[in-house]
Amino acid sequence: MLRVGLTGGLGSGKSTAARLFVQHGASLLESDGIGRELMQPGQAVYDAIVEHFGAGVLLPDSQLNRAALARISFTEGRVEELNAIVHPAVIARQAELADEIFARDQNAVVIVESALIFETKHSNTKHSEGEPGTSSTPWRSRFDCIVLITAPDDIKVERYVQRIAAGAHLSAEQHSELAADARHRLAQQIPDEEKAALSDFVLHNDGAIAELEEQVDELWSLLQFASANNHKH
Repeated sequence: MLRVGLTGGLGSGKSTAARLFVQHGASLLESDGIGRELMQPGQAVYDAIVEHFGAGVLLPDSQLNRAALARISFTEGRVEELNAIVHPAVIARQAELADEIFARDQNAVVIVESALIFETKHSNTKHSEGEPGTSSTPWRSRFDCIVLITAPDDIKVERYVQRIAAGAHLSAEQHSELAADARHRLAQQIPDEEKAALSDFVLHNDGAIAELEEQVDELWSLLQFASANNHKH
């Protein structure tokens, strides 16, 4: 059994790397997907967000207005208020789902894809009790190892723009606005150089997909070995 944190800045290609690991047999937990589920009406996280930020973050159908939340978080600088509500619940759910996977397969490699492994100030107390040195490095209590996906910022920005555009033609002004938004979001995240020093493995995603595939193939063998070794102990 092995808990792997897969992280990388916006546009780094961590979702692509995650899919490659799944093709090898890894079990994937996507933080964004879990967060979306917990932010649905009827969930405690949803109620807490509405109570904290007000009805202005709701759409007419009572769903959360993600554009409004993004504006409040990134433009108004209140992202940590939102994170304080969402992150603990997401982390707790990740732990529950991982435990369920390990109960079925003790040799499983569970990969948690998350952009903010190092940025979040929250941990899962169930797995951190009694572990020294986790108050300032909460991810140590959550993962056996961390894999970082990196790419130059210019490539990250362009990937973000293309993803948001989803094939639509953008005017120069629209492209510039999206690029500026990407750079602003990247500025909120820890630089890759700092993340690399905290990570166990670093995969470079600045070239052809085949180059990333080769790195994933090599790393997968190491993760499988580590998982089997963890199970023995």
